[in-house]
Amino acid sequence: MLFKTVNHVAIIASDLEISRNFYIGKLGFKLIKTIDRSERQSTILYLDAGNIIIELMSFPNPPKRPAWPEACGLRHLAFDVENFDEMITKLNELGITTEQPRVDARTGKRLTFFNDPDNLPLEICEM
Repeated sequence: MLFKTVNHVAIIASDLEISRNFYIGKLGFKLIKTIDRSERQSTILYLDAGNIIIELMSFPNPPKRPAWPEACGLRHLAFDVENFDEMITKLNELGITTEQPRVDARTGKRLTFFNDPDNLPLEICEM
């Protein structure tokens, strides 16, 4: 294998403040660093998401994410959770709608999806 680990995943937000509130305020990711790139009309928030860094970025007027049919490229991000049922309850209490749980054909564990403010699918997986 050529690579040791995944360093980070970058997400472009249509509204950085709404996405900041979602990822930090609701999901509990920790802000590591903010970089203002005024020359590009862009800001980057580096977020600690456990075992990976999320690079949450803003750009003026980014194109919308295709919803259907699904497009090539990154499909979703998946996160392991220790208490699957408790996490679904917590997400729902935060106003985040989750799909009906289903069983992962690879692991035999439960999983479900929910969306970020720009409809990026996020998955939680039972450990």
